[in-house]
Amino acid sequence: MRNALRACTRPEPWKRGPVLTALALLLGLLLLLHAKIPDYAGLGSLLDNVLPWLGVFIPVLLAAALWRRSLSAVTALLLPAVAWTTVFGGLLPDKSHPGGDLTAATHNVGTADPAPTARTLAASGADLLALEELTPQATPLYEKTLARMYPHHVIRGTVGLWSKFPLSATHPIDIMNYGPLAATKPAAANLPENRALHTTVTTPDGPLAVYVAHLGSVRPMPRKGFWTTSRNIGAAALTNAITADRSPRLLLLADLNGTWDDRAFTALRTHLHSTQQTSGTGFGFTWPAASPVARIDQILYRGLDANRSWTLPKTGSDHLPVAATLTW
Repeated sequence: MRNALRACTRPEPWKRGPVLTALALLLGLLLLLHAKIPDYAGLGSLLDNVLPWLGVFIPVLLAAALWRRSLSAVTALLLPAVAWTTVFGGLLPDKSHPGGDLTAATHNVGTADPAPTARTLAASGADLLALEELTPQATPLYEKTLARMYPHHVIRGTVGLWSKFPLSATHPIDIMNYGPLAATKPAAANLPENRALHTTVTTPDGPLAVYVAHLGSVRPMPRKGFWTTSRNIGAAALTNAITADRSPRLLLLADLNGTWDDRAFTALRTHLHSTQQTSGTGFGFTWPAASPVARIDQILYRGLDANRSWTLPKTGSDHLPVAATLTW
């Protein structure tokens, strides 16, 4: 005991590992202040999306600090450890609870085989099923396979909603040409215009406003970093539409092409809640399906309570489907 106390009071352990100490402090600051880092060439947005994975560096730095017997580095690691736990620790426990009036699911189907994918999704028991990245070739097969379980459906461009309840007041949402950023889209990056819709679902408990959206992709561009313009335009357009919507109960089923921590959704976070954060277990990563590292597919809500949030079995898509049960 005396030897341990003597070792701690000596100056040498506090002077060892200055680089490790600096890295630990930098890691903590990145976790705490990531939103303040300028989004130069999309790198700030990229940092937002990989933020949970920064926690991997904590045990690595701790092992190095112990090997170097650096008390300063071990002490500095308290900052990122506390920061990571504060930001993400609440996601780890199981927050689900029994009950629920409505189950919703959403899936970017990509190139998945329509018939088996539709059967997998229908087996979830979802009352509402949103599909993104529909193609003219695949859409008729989804319509045919889902027709018996879902008597009502609407499609606008590459997104659609299948429902057990009647739908009305359906219209597309222009998420590709909104705000001043729209003029900065490179011509080579043009995407299908109809990538979002709004509809009203007449449930047994009353009307529910539902939005389905597929925001633009985030892509690496040669000598320009990460291109996020289309995604950011879509985020602003959705925020504008949802802010203007006075419906007391609202769902957004979407492939956001960004995690809920991304700065592109700062404004949207003031209006909606994530089912995964309020009623899920863990991070609920959805992409890429083979080995998910990020949750870019979301079920977001207001005016309801979330009971449970989970991912569905893998299909042929590069995304995992997600589902949630909510209470009126």
